[in-house]
Amino acid sequence: MRQNESERYPSSSVCWRETWLEHLRYGSVGTLTLYRCGGTVGAILTCPLEVVKTRLQSSHITLYVSGVQLSTVNGPSVARMSPPGPLHCLKLILEKEGARSLFRGLGPNLVGVAPSRAIYFAAYSSTKERLNGVFQPDSTQVHMVSAGLAGFTAITATNPIWLIKTRMQLDSRNRGEKPMNAFECLRRVYQTEGLRGFYRGMSASYAGISETVIHFVIYESIKRRLLEAKAAQHMDEEEETSKDASDFVGMMLAAATSKTCATSIAYPHEVIRTRLREEGTKYRSFFQTLTTVPKEEGYRALYRGLTTHLVRQIPNTAIMMCTYELVVYMLNG
Repeated sequence: MRQNESERYPSSSVCWRETWLEHLRYGSVGTLTLYRCGGTVGAILTCPLEVVKTRLQSSHITLYVSGVQLSTVNGPSVARMSPPGPLHCLKLILEKEGARSLFRGLGPNLVGVAPSRAIYFAAYSSTKERLNGVFQPDSTQVHMVSAGLAGFTAITATNPIWLIKTRMQLDSRNRGEKPMNAFECLRRVYQTEGLRGFYRGMSASYAGISETVIHFVIYESIKRRLLEAKAAQHMDEEEETSKDASDFVGMMLAAATSKTCATSIAYPHEVIRTRLREEGTKYRSFFQTLTTVPKEEGYRALYRGLTTHLVRQIPNTAIMMCTYELVVYMLNG
């Protein structure tokens, strides 16, 4: 199959696709290093935004009405009050808990980001290569199925890590009180909910595969067009053109554009997942949560934290994808 790729794609596209697949196929340790490079930096820089987003998604919200602070409220009473915005929520966290609270859950995030993304991209690349021999190579169907199966694999393998992260981010304690660490949280979940407790919210994560599918279909489409456009500009050159800064800027813009579209469409699963992962939650299943939240709080509740999520995810995704593409390019000369 490989000997015919030059007939289907421009030479620069073939080279780039080849180095991607070869690196993932033969370098599992190197793959982990790549995603640690791209994912760890992004996770640290955007952790405060993720904490704010998770607090906004939660059913436990500290509200202000006419400048008077109310206690944490639950359920139906939220429907008659407006939740705080991102900046307001940030202010509450800083005043009550201190700046260190903005980095709660960072440990599990750093532990999970490399294996999660390595598992995802390895499964995505492997599935795509196999499906290229079944369907039209590099078609939309190939990207959709590959992204879906890769997402399912990564979610199933790493859900316990993300549950611990969410619990830690929702652990609201006054300034000076000892925060709950990851091991304490892990023990608490096991003692109160058993092994099944570590897989709360997984159904919502499976629903979120749609976001991943949309993201990668759009990203691959934009990326392919960029490569084809560059190949067309250099058709008269005998040697293959090397990549420059503009190529990686293009990859970042492609990642940002695709992530924005995908997140805006599929965001409600994020809110549902957070509700399912809350300690002592009244929410039991994906569809029960999907119907209960709008009934009690209105449909806008399904989009709480969207602005913060976009501000966090777009640069994080752009940095991660560009870092990956750059390191692969450098390692392959």
